[in-house]
Amino acid sequence: MDLLQEKFAKYDRPQQFMAKGVYPYFREIDSHQDTEVLMEGKKVLMFGSNAYMGLTYDKRIIDAAKAATDKYGTGCAGSRLLNGTLDIHVQLEKELAEFVGKDEALCFSTGFTANEGVIPQLVGRSDYIICDDRDHASIVDGRRLSFATQLKYKHNDMEDLEKELQKCEPDAVKLIVVDGVFSMEGDLANLPEIVRLKKKYNASIYVDEAHGLGVFGRQGRGVCDHFGVTDDVDLIMGTFSKSLASIGGFVAGDKEVINWLRHNARSYIFQASNTPAATAAAREALHIIQNEPERIKRLWDITNYTLEAFRNAGFEIGDTESPIIPLYVRDTEKTFTVTKLAFDEGIFINPVIPPACAPQDTLVRVALMATHTKEQIDYAVKKLTKCFKQLDIIK
Repeated sequence: MDLLQEKFAKYDRPQQFMAKGVYPYFREIDSHQDTEVLMEGKKVLMFGSNAYMGLTYDKRIIDAAKAATDKYGTGCAGSRLLNGTLDIHVQLEKELAEFVGKDEALCFSTGFTANEGVIPQLVGRSDYIICDDRDHASIVDGRRLSFATQLKYKHNDMEDLEKELQKCEPDAVKLIVVDGVFSMEGDLANLPEIVRLKKKYNASIYVDEAHGLGVFGRQGRGVCDHFGVTDDVDLIMGTFSKSLASIGGFVAGDKEVINWLRHNARSYIFQASNTPAATAAAREALHIIQNEPERIKRLWDITNYTLEAFRNAGFEIGDTESPIIPLYVRDTEKTFTVTKLAFDEGIFINPVIPPACAPQDTLVRVALMATHTKEQIDYAVKKLTKCFKQLDIIK
């Protein structure tokens, strides 16, 4: 065994949970993804998907993906900079920019690589990047690639954000990077106050709308639109893998900034461009969201119903204001165990443990879709209540 193998042979944490029969990851789904899926030969209610609009099996989107594959093939075999730009890439970028209220947009092959490629290109050695300490891992990795001075503030603590801004040189670029909706806790960034501090300290704002698009704002334009601060936010980033029922990501902003990124963002110019099928699927999903506002209404109806049901049942759900509902467990072993108990009852939920949260904040994450029914919610709340009480998490 060489040194590299020896180093990683000691990593057996997953195997410990496998031996206990509570390892919760990499379960295979044997069907299309909807509110109900087939896993391990049985039907399971899906409460782990980020497909908020419930569009991943919509025939119109499937047909659009098939038509794009028939026309363009399965891949582009190159980067956008060179041979990988299709007319549908450009069309989608124009529609996304208009949708989120910015001059121009750039599409990336994933949302993760959008953050990873854009953030380090916006700030340099003499600049500052300031992040909420619960920002998504893709933001964390993006800032790590930057040469800027890196500062963090306590989650949604505006006094702490101001203290960090006061550390910065007045004439330096100061980029505040924040999730619009925090993906584990389901709460919203305090964008109105962040905008106030931006203006006070001459900073710039970058908002990750991965979990906000399709859910908040007019026609699902996101949290920036929800708070009415789109014009004060410098860059808006989003993904296709949630409400847009595909895979990919984008960033939108002023034409000067996008022009710089188009020629300098490494994960854009050195990464193969998104597939025709994924691009066409995202574009069709965007059209559906804009033309069917009743989907957003249904999502919020079921969200409000579920929030009330979990609160009435005695669950600790924190400050969530979205279809992401954390059920706090506050113990890693119990988090895995309750996930297994729920699966045995026909409920799929996602466990959240470090590094996705602090050790004392472990939870299981319930995510809702516009296509969930009240009957499904009632069943899930009943079964999860049973599981949580069995482990003495709630009384």
